[in-house]
Amino acid sequence: MNAPISVRDVAAHAGVSVGTVSNVMNRPDIVAASTRDRVNASIKALGFVRNESARQLRAGRSRMIGLIVLDVANPFFTDVARGVEDEVGKSGLAVLLCNSDDQLSRENGYLDLLEENRVQGILITPVADDRHRLAELQARGTPVILVDSRSPGGGQCSVSVDDVLGGDIAVTHLLETGHERIAFAGGPASLRQVADRREGALRALARAGVGPAELMIFETPALNVAAGKAAGSAIADTRPVDRPTAVFCGNDLVALGLLQEMTERKIKVPADIAIVGCDDIDFAAAAAVPLSSVRQPRQLIGRTAAQLLLEEAMGLDGHQHRQVIFEPELEVRRSSQGGPGSRARRGRSPAAVQASAARG
Repeated sequence: MNAPISVRDVAAHAGVSVGTVSNVMNRPDIVAASTRDRVNASIKALGFVRNESARQLRAGRSRMIGLIVLDVANPFFTDVARGVEDEVGKSGLAVLLCNSDDQLSRENGYLDLLEENRVQGILITPVADDRHRLAELQARGTPVILVDSRSPGGGQCSVSVDDVLGGDIAVTHLLETGHERIAFAGGPASLRQVADRREGALRALARAGVGPAELMIFETPALNVAAGKAAGSAIADTRPVDRPTAVFCGNDLVALGLLQEMTERKIKVPADIAIVGCDDIDFAAAAAVPLSSVRQPRQLIGRTAAQLLLEEAMGLDGHQHRQVIFEPELEVRRSSQGGPGSRARRGRSPAAVQASAARG
């Protein structure tokens, strides 16, 4: 293999000093136009590519930020990443996307890698609630922003959605349409998003005078289509007299898997069972039976998190950690437009208004 073309090679070809080549690349305004043109012509003729990693090492920081998500296959995180990329691209930075796959060991490995590469900062949806590792990164000078998660002690900026409200408006909608046997499908329960959505479901039931034991739980090991199909199988195997007539799912992938299983089992949606998902990914509206879902502003979450990171990384005076919380809305589609006493309608459910008022 041929050795890479160096700055010295460019300088020799152009008949100038190494310092002049460096100025052309980094401070072209101080170099005479004729010299600048000669150096650029040599760069093009030789096929020179600058060693950006070496430049960044001298500067102490790279031109990248890290984004660690729980599941890169989940369209929710794809949309969040798009929002991040749109925002940081304005500052000439790039996004390094990392998939923890909901595994703490992988998350820690990526945190080590990103810190070693001196990224401008890290956006992360953490696997667990232990913030000690993130605090260590911050203490060593790497900004950390929580995405789709909250900072319990306010030690980091965070951007999240009120998932308790999301669960509330979903189950309130199902109660409004006359359902009494309601289930929650999702997991693992250790995920804050899952726990909050289930808490919201219980809050809606309590407001209707229904005890927590009445919420049937079908916990899944993950929030994906396969887990949703497995939950659907368990529901389908339940005696019809005991089977829930409505299911609120931990996210849209679980809901889509459940919908697939119901279709395969000849259980009609929504006539036999109503389904509501969460996140409102693009696939929700495109499903064979369009899926009702709790909508989250996915790209806005990413853009807002990126803005907070850039603000902190630039060291702006007076920067204070902020906790940004968006409110979800319910998009009612055909998957829940049915069942006993249905009063659902397309668009924002009246349940959303009622739950927001109750939340105060």
